[in-house]
Amino acid sequence: MKFKIFRYAGEQSRYDTFEIEPEAGMTVLDALLHIQARLDDSLAFRYSCRGAICGSCAMLINKVPRLACRSQVSELVEGKVKDKVTLKPYAAIEIKEPWNKEDEVLVEPLPHLPVIKDLVVDQDKFFEYYRVVEPKFKPGDEHPEKERRMDPADMAELEKYTNCILCAACFGACPVDGEKPEYLGPAALAKLYRFYIDPREKDHESRLLQANMESGWWACQFHGNCKQVCPKDVPPILAIGKARQKLQEIGETP
Repeated sequence: MKFKIFRYAGEQSRYDTFEIEPEAGMTVLDALLHIQARLDDSLAFRYSCRGAICGSCAMLINKVPRLACRSQVSELVEGKVKDKVTLKPYAAIEIKEPWNKEDEVLVEPLPHLPVIKDLVVDQDKFFEYYRVVEPKFKPGDEHPEKERRMDPADMAELEKYTNCILCAACFGACPVDGEKPEYLGPAALAKLYRFYIDPREKDHESRLLQANMESGWWACQFHGNCKQVCPKDVPPILAIGKARQKLQEIGETP
């Protein structure tokens, strides 16, 4: 099988093609490690856990943001991907480089973030926006005498948003993040909503108002790409919709 891989090292970008014999159960990350070890040791990419836990290996695979460690090579031939997604088109996934979908796996860096080298992107902006929403628990009582209990129904609602692994796949899949660089993005807003609905939080309304701006809740255009590509099924689009509805109810719009 052939792998067509984006290359960049501070000068002109290009695509290199490598051909390897795929093994049973081989992931795209396995293939990249094989290429790096045996064919081109200058190939750069991020990875760590190899088990869809750390989020380090998110990249654009066959024009879909995915985790390389979770993407089976055998399923990536056109029409054979089990979790096939149909993304709302945006500039970063337009096919500009000749690509044979039938026998080539196309591997590119995650969109909307500056490329450092090859498949490694600079994630500073992604984490800067994440810090804007202050993703930490702000309890009403700093030193409670008893544990802070939660109703199971509240926990079930909140849990949808706790599983984010900060891979930035949603950030790379969002058309708005490509058009409006100031947009906080799906991951940051989903995390903010997680704290907004946490019954143990001290001031829920202030949480909601943190992103009550054009670059926050109101920038989303509800394309739904974020939910489709999330490896942990976090639904940012649902959180954003509910937050906007609540803001309208209390008469708070930017």
